[in-house]
Amino acid sequence: MFTLFKREINNFLSSFIGYIIVTVFLLINGLFLWVFPLEFNILDNGYANIDGLFMLAPFVFLFLIPAITMRSFADEKKSGTIELLLTKPITDLQIILAKYFAGFVLVVFSILPTLIYFYTVYNLGYPVGNIDLGGMWGSYIGLLFLGAAFISIGLFCSSITDNQIVSFILAMFLCGFTYMGFEFIYSLNFFGSFDLFIKSLGISAHYSSMSRGVIDTRDVLYFLSIIGFFVLLTRISLQSRKW
Repeated sequence: MFTLFKREINNFLSSFIGYIIVTVFLLINGLFLWVFPLEFNILDNGYANIDGLFMLAPFVFLFLIPAITMRSFADEKKSGTIELLLTKPITDLQIILAKYFAGFVLVVFSILPTLIYFYTVYNLGYPVGNIDLGGMWGSYIGLLFLGAAFISIGLFCSSITDNQIVSFILAMFLCGFTYMGFEFIYSLNFFGSFDLFIKSLGISAHYSSMSRGVIDTRDVLYFLSIIGFFVLLTRISLQSRKW
């Protein structure tokens, strides 16, 4: 499993996908936070916080994480190497987890440089250090869970097709729906007393809760359930070759 994990990391780095993902993530967020005169601009806002990063990052992830995961199984199927991989002395679950953790490591690498933004804002505060540390670290933890959930969705989408573009589009749509879809359904007020339950099914509600600096066990269990559910679906998808 560890060998496959290292192979996946090397594939990301040797094909420049990893570098592109990190660069695009930092560039887009950096432009909105420091350059473009919009509501996210830290200098124009006048407050020592990086809330704009945690508002923008999920939407950037909607494009970048499907780009990370689209090759995971689709490329293996198209090239025919999936059969060779599945004959190795490792289980389907180990294959999935190796690819999953490789994608997660790349997401972590893309988030780590944003600590520079935090350091900058920390020193811009008046007095220095006048920043909501609890909310910030909660937001970072929420962002990691969000990325982890999106990766599990992307892997599932990659496992059901041999076309990378189809995998990318499916993952982008499904990630977008799980993040914003239930929030939209909730806003329609169609379900009466069940509206809050519908809202709680979406990722956005739990991500927003973590961003307030409160790490609730219910939010953690929700994200772990989402990840486990899509990892299970990916395993079923791989096992379907035997049917």
